[in-house]
This record gives sequence, structure tokens and C-alpha cells, in this order.
Amino acid sequence: MIMVEYMSQESFNKLKQKLEAMKQKRAKISKTIGEARDHGDLRENSAYHAAKDEQGLNEMRIKDLETKLENVEVMDEKDIPKKDVVSLGSTVKIRAVDSGQEFTYMIVPEHEADILEDKISPESPVGGALLGQKAGKVIEVDVPAGLIKYKIIEIK
Repeated sequence: MIMVEYMSQESFNKLKQKLEAMKQKRAKISKTIGEARDHGDLRENSAYHAAKDEQGLNEMRIKDLETKLENVEVMDEKDIPKKDVVSLGSTVKIRAVDSGQEFTYMIVPEHEADILEDKISPESPVGGALLGQKAGKVIEVDVPAGLIKYKIIEIK
């Protein structure tokens, strides 16, 4: 059963660009295979086998991306209802109760999560604890370092 996946327009465009780059790589791989084939005996031709392996991996990735892109629904940020609870697409400002350190995260689907861009998914400990919560609420998150309490300061 194939499930619809939600993503931002930006992520959708990045995946399409990646797919096009992989499709363009096909010609280069085919050329490499042809050149390696010209070197003679294919049984002991490591360049040929490496190129064939690369071709197989590239085709597998193309197929995966095509399937993913066929089952995507692009989220338009203006269509995301502004709620008073944390949901997918929310930007949440939290403060660690013990240290006072503040963090701002956007809750995104798993494939868009990137901690360097302050994007976390509901599958992460913090993202999962935030989901469905309201501003002012104190949540407890069990992380490898132990139990941490965060207060939800703001939801956008």
C-alpha cells in the first residue's frame, strides 16, 4: 500500500532536480560501460563491473525518486491552518527549563528533517513530544543525555 507523503514546494523542487541529475548521469555511465567493454574480456574487467554496478544503483535511485514524487502532495504554507497546537508545518519556539536556552524548530516530514536547518520531524524525540501541544505547556523529552523539560514559548 502506497501512502501519500506531504512535503514543501522547496523539497519537491529539490527532489525533481536530483531526479533530473540522475537521469542525465545515465549517458555518462553508458559511455563508461562502453569504454570498459572495449578493453576486452568482461569476466576480469573490474572497470566494466564497477560501471554496471553504478548503473544499477543509479537506476534504483531513479525508480525510488519517481515513486516518491508520484505519491507526494505539496503543502502550500498558506493552506496550513494556523492552530494553537503544534502540528506538521508549525514553527515552535521552546526554552529549556533548567538552562533557559531557547530553540526554534519547524516540524516537518521525516525526509525534510535537518537539524542544521532547525527542521525536526515528529519521529524525533523533541518533535514527537511537541506534536499536539499548546503554547505555555511544559513537556518532558527523554533524550540520550537524560530527561529534559522544555516550555513551549510560541507556535507559528
